[in-house]
Amino acid sequence: MTNPLDVVAIGNALVDVLAHSDDDFLAGRGIEKGSMSLINAEQADELYGVMGPGVECSGGSAANTVAGLASLGGKAGFIGKVAGDQLGKIFKHDITSLGVEFNSEPTHDTNPTGRCLVFVTPDAQRTMQTFLGSAGEVSPADVNESLIRRAQVTYFEGYLFDAPPAKQAYVKAAEIAHAANKEVSLTLSDKFCVDRHRAEFLDLVHGHIDVLFANENEIVALYESGNFDAAVHAVRGQCDVAVLTRSEKGALIVTPEHTIEVPAHPVAKVEDTTGAGDLFAAGFLYGYTHGRPLAECGKIAAICAAEIISHVGARPEANLAELVAKHV
Repeated sequence: MTNPLDVVAIGNALVDVLAHSDDDFLAGRGIEKGSMSLINAEQADELYGVMGPGVECSGGSAANTVAGLASLGGKAGFIGKVAGDQLGKIFKHDITSLGVEFNSEPTHDTNPTGRCLVFVTPDAQRTMQTFLGSAGEVSPADVNESLIRRAQVTYFEGYLFDAPPAKQAYVKAAEIAHAANKEVSLTLSDKFCVDRHRAEFLDLVHGHIDVLFANENEIVALYESGNFDAAVHAVRGQCDVAVLTRSEKGALIVTPEHTIEVPAHPVAKVEDTTGAGDLFAAGFLYGYTHGRPLAECGKIAAICAAEIISHVGARPEANLAELVAKHV
């Protein structure tokens, strides 16, 4: 296939298991609320056995973003790794049924498809325990050069930085994209991930990234700035566009010359914040790749984020294109 794409994403191919929980459950198991931590297969089985009734759905941060972009009417591709097991088949079916191109061959070793156990507390905060499985096996060999060249933007998720070969894959993909005069985007994903890989993230952001996504805690952690205003000053000019989300405070779009404020879109009740940043990125990148002004990109992004936090799960339940058409 040679048709152009808006975005191709590289990230963790995971199946999410979401369940309601409480602070005592997390504290009793030494799990830091609001974090994403990596666990092994044995820990995943143990946690799955004690968590409450769960909702299973295909996930992964970058995969959620391209799913949202497809719901908006955009054209997207995805690069990630699944095994040839049942969960891998579920992931492939779910993402391709949305119209997203996903042609990665399944692995055939003993490493199963990854899964993310998501604990949603009454305040709608999500805490993730992730068994990467085959998802963490993305390497430079998996970078599909023709797919990268077809996309206006190549998008990376920070979570995959925990897998060393993925760091090399990101650099390779960025070099291919820039050689084709295309753009590269990154979401920092998680403060704790930033803390683990700060120096390498800084090298990636300053050397390869055109459009950066981060929330308030992540950007402060990246620059160890102590406060948000200082982080805004630090990131300005390091990339073409920095999109910094602040939950109910909305977001800032920071360019070398301008700062654009984006108000949060109203939502009746916050049910689950899982995927809020992923869908914000989906909305922004949809607008960005369709030539919309940055302020309008931010407005579309806020609408998408509001939809996703109004229900449990990180994939949209409403048709985002129709939703955006009502408000933009």
